[in-house]
Amino acid sequence: MSLYEKLPSEFLIQFYYEVKKMISRGLVSRNMYYELGLIIAVASRRGILLEKPKDLEQHIAHELLMELNN
Repeated sequence: MSLYEKLPSEFLIQFYYEVKKMISRGLVSRNMYYELGLIIAVASRRGILLEKPKDLEQHIAHELLMELNN
């Protein structure tokens, strides 16, 4: 179980927006995209739809990408 699965939905969504804000400011790394992918996957399992950045697929592992597309 990941840390994100333990977080309340409200906190998970806020964290998603904070990571997206850092990415939009150019403070990006492969790890940030990976974390964003994990957040989106957990939110999706909870029925919460969060927007994926257009370039997310370029930065995350294939296994996480498969989970996001399910």
